[in-house]
Amino acid sequence: MAIHKRGSVDTESDAKEPIDEKTVATAEVASIYDSEDGDEALELVGRERTQQFSEEYFKKLRRKLDFIIPPICAAVYFTQFLDKTALNYASIMGFPITGQHYNLVSLAFYAGFLVWEFPTVYISQKLRVAKYLGCNVVVWGALLMLQASTTSFRAFFALRFLLGMCECCVAPILILIISMFYKKDEQGVRVSYFYVMNGLTQVFGGFVAYGISFYSGKAIAPYKIVYLLLGGLAIIVGIVVLLWLPDSPVHARVLTKEERIAALERVREDQGGTANKHWKKDQIIEAVTDVRTWLIVISTMMTSIPNGGLSNFSNMIIKNFGYTSRQTLILSTPGGAVASAMTLFCGWYSDKYMSRMVPIVFALVPTIVGSAMLIGLNDSGQKGVLLFAVYLIGTFGSALATIYAYNASNTSGHTKKNTINAMTLVSFGAGNIIGTEIFQPKDAPNYIPGKISILVLLTVQLFICYLLRGINMYMNKKKLARLAEEKARRGWSDEDVQKERERHAFMDLTDKQNIFFVYAA
Repeated sequence: MAIHKRGSVDTESDAKEPIDEKTVATAEVASIYDSEDGDEALELVGRERTQQFSEEYFKKLRRKLDFIIPPICAAVYFTQFLDKTALNYASIMGFPITGQHYNLVSLAFYAGFLVWEFPTVYISQKLRVAKYLGCNVVVWGALLMLQASTTSFRAFFALRFLLGMCECCVAPILILIISMFYKKDEQGVRVSYFYVMNGLTQVFGGFVAYGISFYSGKAIAPYKIVYLLLGGLAIIVGIVVLLWLPDSPVHARVLTKEERIAALERVREDQGGTANKHWKKDQIIEAVTDVRTWLIVISTMMTSIPNGGLSNFSNMIIKNFGYTSRQTLILSTPGGAVASAMTLFCGWYSDKYMSRMVPIVFALVPTIVGSAMLIGLNDSGQKGVLLFAVYLIGTFGSALATIYAYNASNTSGHTKKNTINAMTLVSFGAGNIIGTEIFQPKDAPNYIPGKISILVLLTVQLFICYLLRGINMYMNKKKLARLAEEKARRGWSDEDVQKERERHAFMDLTDKQNIFFVYAA
């Protein structure tokens, strides 16, 4: 019996039937490795473990990876979040677009993000992902600088749309790279290392904008300085990505051949695989018919709607408490520190306890409390309390970081990974588009309907998290039962089971096809 393309099985009579978990878990699995169905890791390590490495060697290798991958991923995410929220700073620094046109310019970024997400993921799978990412970073840096050259609504809308197209590849590629190089119980922390930049950019951007606000010259408007500075930074980061960020363990020029092999053997046990350049229809179908995919899509939407509103209107909300524009810029920075601390805590907790949904709850509860405070104390005049509520609201962003870690840890099959990552980011873009419209000019300056929307959405998301956690725990129990049944039927010893687990690691099977895959709840 031999497995060939698209997950079908050829018997002696040439009849074909779909692979199910039992079929995949049998000893008759043969040479898939010579076809396009196999993982590119097989170029180096083959279907069975042939080299042994000590734990000390693995730790040394992980330290080396940690000096390269997370810092560059963090720099990319730092640049991306700072660039897309530059409009938030510009809005109180003489930006020429106001009212509903401002809402439309805010929306344009996410419209481009939404339109280009699936094409960019398809293109990135065909190419070297890090090189593709680096080119996008350089281009969006140039686009950002161009926003300093115009005062036209149409030009700003077009440039923001193109900016969204360039930036929509970031999260899927970073998630993919983290999942290639790190084990499941290491991924949550590494995702948090780059996602923490969302909070740190709020601190950095606030201080930069605050400093620029003292500029009194007439040669150039203050908001234009922001665009030129941040655009130039993005171009530098893009060049760093092109030179040093590895595409996968197989093509990591920063590692020796022995280290590349060790990097693959280190993640073999997790059954997640690395890369495959071929799109597989059966994996796309499995992704879109998996109920967990849609729960992730909904959960992402619930988080992204508040993000779309707050990332563009938070400074206006703070200013309405009675602060000046300059005070608003500096007072917005502690919220970024609070968000960063929550992101790191959630990343640590998710890996420590191999839990992906519980940290999301930790991130949502303070935001729900903060939203309730802003609504209930809106007319109280208690500026300090209201400012504290704004800082609490920022914790919800950690939920999206944990969703990214969830996708990295709970999805196998390269095409399925890319499909689910794309669906997640499409939901992110759609949610942010909706979010820019929940803060309507007619509701200014209090924006009560927008604040109520945040409260309701994130409360609903709490229940989705527990539902998804329950489904994953149930599926793990089913897999254990099937494995025990197969072990008894085949007469396998524990050593045989381990050997079969290693053989399946780089077959580019989906998490449902692979009986050895374990979900993180």
